[in-house]
Formats: sequence, structure tokens, C-alpha cells
Amino acid sequence: MAKIINSQEFDNTIESGVVVVDFFATWCGPCKMLSPVIDELSGELENVNFVKVDIDQSMDLAQKFKIVSVPTLKVFKNGEEVDTLMGFMPKEVLKSKVEAHI
Repeated sequence: MAKIINSQEFDNTIESGVVVVDFFATWCGPCKMLSPVIDELSGELENVNFVKVDIDQSMDLAQKFKIVSVPTLKVFKNGEEVDTLMGFMPKEVLKSKVEAHI
């Protein structure tokens, strides 16, 4: 299951390896649909760290990364942003996009 992180944890979380950050909101329907997909992939892709950021709780991160719609997934590799994925997508599509960065 993906851990919800806040602004203080963010930099340390993304600094090494491949990390997928799910920017979400509790009121967002597509975010709720994507959540079980993220949880499944976090179990399947053991070398990828999946975390979540609630944009209403961490507005500074939402502004920093210019999050204009949710869900938005940001993929980081060793601290560098390497991809942005927007909206709901089926598990296999998301998996292949993430695996491209491993």
C-alpha cells in the first residue's frame, strides 16, 4: 500500500531509486479508482517506491510541481523528475510506463 507523505518527507523519499508520487485529493473520483491500481503495483514492482501526496494537505508541493488536475503521477529517478502521467489509466498501461524507468 502506498504511504501518504507530506512536504517534510518529500525530498528524502524521492532521493534514491525509482519513486512514483501520486498527487491526489480525497474528493476526486478518478483518484479513488486509481488507488487500488497503485496498491497492486506497489506489491508487484518491489524495486519501485509508490507514495501519495494529498494536494489539499500539501499545497506547497502541488504548487511546486504545477499540479493542475488530479490524479497526476510524477515519476522520479534518483531525485530527478523523469515522467508525468495524468488521469486514470489501466494497471497494465501504468505498469509499462513505470517499468520504462527501472
